[in-house]
Amino acid sequence: MKVYIGWDSRTEGAFRVAERTARRFGCDVIPLREDRLRAHGLLTRPLDRRGQMWDLNSSAPQSTEFAIARFFCHILCHSGWCLFADSDTVFMEDPNQLQAVADPAKALQVVKHREFKLQQDFGDVKMDGQKQTTYPRKLWSSVMLWNCDHPANARLNLMALNQWPGRDLHAFKWLADEEIGELPMEANWLVGMQPKPERPMIAHYTLGTPDMPGLADSAHSSIWYEARR
Repeated sequence: MKVYIGWDSRTEGAFRVAERTARRFGCDVIPLREDRLRAHGLLTRPLDRRGQMWDLNSSAPQSTEFAIARFFCHILCHSGWCLFADSDTVFMEDPNQLQAVADPAKALQVVKHREFKLQQDFGDVKMDGQKQTTYPRKLWSSVMLWNCDHPANARLNLMALNQWPGRDLHAFKWLADEEIGELPMEANWLVGMQPKPERPMIAHYTLGTPDMPGLADSAHSSIWYEARR
């Protein structure tokens, strides 16, 4: 299965950890890079890069370079199933197992995390100094199993990708609720925010990877360090 992992020039070390752990299971890993999408004329939405990145279509900050790029997976993969994951992840079990729970009736499948209270659960600022933003279905888009052949995903064309506010993309506004399927919690375990499952498949360090300042001894940091080694 193709696995697209978000790539950000500021956190390439984290990407390499995620990439290597996915490759152990025979996955075809593709870095999802904003600069390459722009070079090929696919991603054209305006972005102000002075200071914190600011997405002009959203009138809101953009915390990672791949914040919008993640929604191009169905176009890049073209057909079949593919997976997207944020770069601050560790693959602990074979993600190809997700095809066993893949539902062809669904356009997309995600772990449907509860609605978070921004300050209580995250604070005002991300660990890398970026401002936190809130939107419906926060973190659902951090791991996504795409059904690239589903006709509903054709609604997410280049016009929508380049014009819609980011919050509408992250809330899957191109899909009806019944077109969004569910993955088991093990597929997107939020480290430090949820109890550790018995056998997590993807550990997601959404509060920051242990190589970030002040997080060296954070919850379950040993998993990430072992993966890096």
